[in-house]
Amino acid sequence: MEAMTAYAICRFSDIPSQRAIGFHLMILGKDGTPRPWPIVIVRWGKQVFGYINRCPHHGVNLDWERNQFLDTNGTRLMCGKHGSTFDLGTGACVDGPCKGRGLTPIGLAVLDGDICVTGIRLVEDDGTDDEEGA
Repeated sequence: MEAMTAYAICRFSDIPSQRAIGFHLMILGKDGTPRPWPIVIVRWGKQVFGYINRCPHHGVNLDWERNQFLDTNGTRLMCGKHGSTFDLGTGACVDGPCKGRGLTPIGLAVLDGDICVTGIRLVEDDGTDDEEGA
């Protein structure tokens, strides 16, 4: 049985409860080519939910301004371009032009206080760009 690969994205405490934050990562495609992988992570109390940051209506990012993912009530993810709203826990579109479709979920785990993505291969830093003065 193969061990689960997990990549720490941020500390659990970095995302306040009832907030969503976007991350721009690079994933290795099936052919080994790096490609952009924008995601959004939502924290609701002790739960975290993650989705690819792409509206199923026209494939645009959900946030109309950086990290503006939630509707005016703060209870659903919302596409800033078309106004479609999505259930936080399932990613299902509950209203708007893509009703009946949903966001693509990503695997997440909270490990040692870090929110980690699982089940994918990220392009990792090779360690050659060490921070100076750390």
